[in-house]
Amino acid sequence: MALYQLKGETKMNYSASENRYNDMSYPRCGHSGLQLPAVSLGLWHNFGETALYSNGREMVLRAFDLGITHFDLANNYGPPPGSAESTFGKILRDDLIHYRDELIVSTKAGYDMWPGPYGNFGSRKYLIASLDQSLARMGLDYVDIFYHHRPDPDTPLEETMTALDHIVRSGKALYVGISNYYSPEDARKAFRVLKDLGTPCLIHQLKLNMLDRRAEEGVLDVHEDEGVGCITFSPLEKGILTDRYLNGIPSDSRAAVDGRFLKPEDLNKPLLEKVHHLNQIAVNRGQSLAQMALAWNLNHKSVCSVLIGASRVSQIEECVKAQNHLDFTEEELKAIDSLTL
Repeated sequence: MALYQLKGETKMNYSASENRYNDMSYPRCGHSGLQLPAVSLGLWHNFGETALYSNGREMVLRAFDLGITHFDLANNYGPPPGSAESTFGKILRDDLIHYRDELIVSTKAGYDMWPGPYGNFGSRKYLIASLDQSLARMGLDYVDIFYHHRPDPDTPLEETMTALDHIVRSGKALYVGISNYYSPEDARKAFRVLKDLGTPCLIHQLKLNMLDRRAEEGVLDVHEDEGVGCITFSPLEKGILTDRYLNGIPSDSRAAVDGRFLKPEDLNKPLLEKVHHLNQIAVNRGQSLAQMALAWNLNHKSVCSVLIGASRVSQIEECVKAQNHLDFTEEELKAIDSLTL
């Protein structure tokens, strides 16, 4: 065990599984020395003040027992904003103190976080101040990865990238990345600026799934050219690419309970027909639809990890099994393309 002390009062209630590294694979992230778990856990939902703490804690600890070493956050995750980082900080203090050197903790800044002109987008002032706040909420001296969360149309890209370079040189992050830069030209420029500064971009986080394939329109090729790793979020498209909605809308589902991100009317007949056909391909592969959706993402060359969200432990347990069957036949890929392109 690494000897590591987080800021603040600490206690230890948890011992990690001795088998936690037996079944997870750890692809290399781009041309770096860092390896990420094939499946990472995102804390966008279900870890804020409105969520049950004991359930969030159980999910994080079970994920680590399954070999998930990467936990992804952002300053505005909650609700309310900031509360997911506070929750994760409590789990770190109470349970994961001695495992800090086995963890990859990432956070981001780029969306609206506090009032006034200095709490949004990509200025040097916002990024550095936001990371300081994130570190305080989590009780950490540094994060492993810090991202600029989205492009800023008004701040010079050089200012934003120079801020990321400064953050690494100040010891507040080990690596930096960008997120949601779907323009190949913008992504390439960001990569080149960081490289010239001497702090290469480690990773690009963006959305990719079988129903949303924008990332295939050039930016994935830039990753290959520049040696940058890719981690994808929303691989299950709000739960649509699971068996959750194959037979209607369950009363306890996101579509029924929380209409912010998925409304019942979004689940229209043409979409559900596609999902049924995709599910049959998964069944023929011996996988659940969710497992096939994750495997499809990992089949992309620059993708080293997929970020899952979860509301219960069983979902994490199902998702990590995706790596048991990552290969696709040409016929399977053509069938998926015929439904989703």
